[in-house]
Amino acid sequence: MAGRFRRPVGLIALTTGLLLATAACGGGSLKADGGDTGEGPVKIGLLVPRSGIYKALGDDMKNGFELYAKQHGGRLGGREVKIVVADEGESAESGKAAALKLVKQDRVLVVSGVVSSATINGVKDLFESSKVPLVGSNASPTTLTGTHYIWRTSYVNDEPGKALGKYVAAKAQGPVFLIGAGYQAGKDEIEGFKSTFLPAGGKTAAAEVYTPFPQTKNFQPYLAQIEKSGAKAVFCFYAGGAAVDFVKQYRDFGLAGKIPLYAPGFLTEGGVLKGQGDAADGIRTSMNYSADLGNAANKAFAPAYRSAYGAAPTTYAMASYDAAQVLDKAIAAAGSKVTPQSVNDALAKVGDIDSPRGTWHFNSDGTPVQPWYLREVKQGANSLTSELVRLGG
Repeated sequence: MAGRFRRPVGLIALTTGLLLATAACGGGSLKADGGDTGEGPVKIGLLVPRSGIYKALGDDMKNGFELYAKQHGGRLGGREVKIVVADEGESAESGKAAALKLVKQDRVLVVSGVVSSATINGVKDLFESSKVPLVGSNASPTTLTGTHYIWRTSYVNDEPGKALGKYVAAKAQGPVFLIGAGYQAGKDEIEGFKSTFLPAGGKTAAAEVYTPFPQTKNFQPYLAQIEKSGAKAVFCFYAGGAAVDFVKQYRDFGLAGKIPLYAPGFLTEGGVLKGQGDAADGIRTSMNYSADLGNAANKAFAPAYRSAYGAAPTTYAMASYDAAQVLDKAIAAAGSKVTPQSVNDALAKVGDIDSPRGTWHFNSDGTPVQPWYLREVKQGANSLTSELVRLGG
């Protein structure tokens, strides 16, 4: 039954078994009837890849969430938290199995994380029917609509493309070639880009191209199409290993420095940028976060993250840090009786979030109204160029 907490009967894949708290837990936290007493720890599920092609993203998300909890003495909303980490894996099936165990067996109060659009579409009915809130910190396909228990601290998939469309239309000085990975996120990004690029007077060089995912490793045939198209710029969507392959081959084919490359930020985000090396120099991307933002929240967050994990924070880490901050506010607002329903009700009222990305708030669909930034890769790092636009409402 939602809102009741039981001892786990076997945690998924990896569990942070110790309480992330320095203060000792008081007496029992459960009533005889299983209701919440307002004392003792609450369990929060963290559903992120711990294996497979998206493990690096999962690491960043886990790090961001846990950093916030550690900075707050292992407490969210005044309650000690026990974080149950589940392996999303790299398929919808593995993600659904992990989510089911978190909700039905581990009886968590709330779940955060989720990298894959396929996973979040696959678990939608589980969270809606169980009435357990999911505060996702990455995946948010355009097809995810009509939910009451699913919130996202990231963005809808088409928003990075939307943020960049008008800018590219003004800068390209000619037709733009559109290419992306052939799955939901790729299609969302290109459609989002077109929705602001075309009304701003932008022209496409050809019909958009979707490369088979994940099997495409050799981009040479597609790069030849770009070269022959007469395009003055390229807008693309790739992430992970495909982003490394595409960017390096773009340079090796002779297109870098000749035809400017624009993309949503994950093309050069996190570990992929290191893999791309100097092939990424000059690429311009749109993203809701840059590690060199100068606001007060980021001046505290970015150095703390670097100190803890030895790397600059990514948008994945930042969104998970914010997910923990949102839950901190919601659990506190839920009062003495913290249940999935009371936390979900409180999520709708958390108001402005003082985030490393800049201040944002949830819109009526449970996604952020937030600033978007233009970034350019310079000497192996994403450098902030300017603010593009504020999307949502």
